[in-house]
Amino acid sequence: MITKLKKLIRSLQTAIYKLVSPSATKAYLHARKNNLFDPVWYREHYGNFRSDFDAFKDYIQKSGFANVNPSSMFDTETYLRSNVDIYHSGKSSLVHYMYHGRFEGRVSSAVINRWTPSDSLIPKDTTNWKNQKIALVLHIFYPDFVDKFALCIKTFPTTVDVFVTAATEEIANISRQKFERTGKVNVVKTAVCENRGRNFGPFLVNFSKELLNYDLMCHVHSKKSLYSGREQTQWFDYQNQFLLKDNHVVKSVLRLFDEHSHLGIYYPTSFWMMPAWVNHWTCNKPFAKEYVDQWGISIEDNFINYPVGGMFWARPKALAPLLNADYEYTDFPAEPLPNDGSKLHALERLIGLLAEKEGFEQFFYYPPLGRFTKDKSYISTSYYKPPQALFNDLNNFDIVSFDVFDTVLRRKFTEPDYAKFLLGKALSEKGYFKSPDEFIDVRNECELKCRQERNFEGDVCITEVYDKISVKLCLDKSVTEDWLQKEFLYDLEMSEPKDEIVEIIKQLSLAGKSIWFVTDIYYTKQQIETMLRKIGVAVPYRLFVSSDLRKRKDAGTMWQYIKQIVDEGTQTFVHVGDNVRSDAQICGDFGLQNIHILNPLDKWSIAGFRGNNKFDKPTEEEILKWGRHISHFGRYPYFGE
Repeated sequence: MITKLKKLIRSLQTAIYKLVSPSATKAYLHARKNNLFDPVWYREHYGNFRSDFDAFKDYIQKSGFANVNPSSMFDTETYLRSNVDIYHSGKSSLVHYMYHGRFEGRVSSAVINRWTPSDSLIPKDTTNWKNQKIALVLHIFYPDFVDKFALCIKTFPTTVDVFVTAATEEIANISRQKFERTGKVNVVKTAVCENRGRNFGPFLVNFSKELLNYDLMCHVHSKKSLYSGREQTQWFDYQNQFLLKDNHVVKSVLRLFDEHSHLGIYYPTSFWMMPAWVNHWTCNKPFAKEYVDQWGISIEDNFINYPVGGMFWARPKALAPLLNADYEYTDFPAEPLPNDGSKLHALERLIGLLAEKEGFEQFFYYPPLGRFTKDKSYISTSYYKPPQALFNDLNNFDIVSFDVFDTVLRRKFTEPDYAKFLLGKALSEKGYFKSPDEFIDVRNECELKCRQERNFEGDVCITEVYDKISVKLCLDKSVTEDWLQKEFLYDLEMSEPKDEIVEIIKQLSLAGKSIWFVTDIYYTKQQIETMLRKIGVAVPYRLFVSSDLRKRKDAGTMWQYIKQIVDEGTQTFVHVGDNVRSDAQICGDFGLQNIHILNPLDKWSIAGFRGNNKFDKPTEEEILKWGRHISHFGRYPYFGE
């Protein structure tokens, strides 16, 4: 009831703010008086403006969607992340804070330095940057975006050719008329496209090879989503601002491309309100196989740099293997497409990797600092969080749920199947198997058979697996039951706590929070309880185990079950886990709050250490060489420990 009342009060406050908004001049004077807008600081970060007031208006225009700051005294990202209702309103964060937020006790802060690039690209005023042959490639599905693009073209610093793929003939005609009137367009080419291939398919089908005749291309598309009862365009506004609209940024991009021939692709760093895991492959690696085989690209890493949303600047020759091909709409999956997991989602993630494969480098714009950089580590910025900050985040909820493996429990040598290998080693020494790998094959085959018998619904238990092994090998059940116990004991012996997380669980329990554990695993509920005791979990908790409930997180059935339980009460809920799909993406699909943390292997890889590529199918030597280091480094699942 209290939570619902707070939400009602916040919604009323937001409604009042929409009705009572000060003039830009009044807001500017108020911001200057309170040292919240510093025109000198703002120019140093975001370019030159005709007047201090113009600089302020520039900030106000951006501050509803971009993580730019008005001075060192106010952090836009903190305010909008902490006050999501203001973010959804699309209004200026600073104006709301000055006239409403500070009197309502809203969370705010001075500028927080979340990431500092290791290098800077400083544009120089080259002699040829205005003479580059440029193609703007626009995919327009929504007619109201034509005016948005026309405004960008009108203020573009050079003349351009425009290629439009339009959802309707009407959009195509209006685009041609309005773009030609801007005075900046040499030629407009339009194509009415099928509703297939999203933003990539139409321009590849209609214009791919023609784009190879240009020095540079910029691809942007209309994008909006419905949320909280109103259209949300902040993601598009962010991309469009730092690709087409912001004159200072656009001029800088053109100069950098002209000066540095090795630069092949540019885009702003990932939209700051996206989930932390947005730069992860998620479930898209299998859909990338066709392109990977054609282009010879490596996709070993789980976290990658790519233009999230599929909007970017590029040298067409950096994407030549993609552009220099013939396409039909049938080359792309038909609608409706899932929110994630398709050939097009895979292609989006391959754009940057393709440019690198062709010998070029990627570069980015980081709005909080107003800097261009080639530093690819920005993908880890959302994973910088000291333990106290994580505790503070979780302390806002009544029920805090945790995954078990790689979230609160780590294995000494990282590799989850090492217990099976050790058992296989012992059994092969006794003559039951020719090698440890033969045992693992038999064990996994029997587990697969159990799943097939259940039509891959629910989950199987380790007891079923070893019963199946006893039948397959014609062994007494007492023998395979002993093997089962030994596999578990090997794993138990290698189970170690993720100390900071276990301590956070203790502190949350002391603060009166309900602790839940939710795990997809073949072990029994009693075995998981034993493992939790072993790593020092000594607080009251509720345990959900897939083998016990026959429901899995990765199938969605566990989350459906948990959502029903949560919805029956009035308590707030959040889940913490390391698996992007099962702990974050699918959990979120059911409307459940979640916080993604880094798997030890992903943290190791993002940090730039070597050896993680050995853990796809590691040998025992590789497990012993790297596993201990990776496990220890990933003990705390964020940077900033």
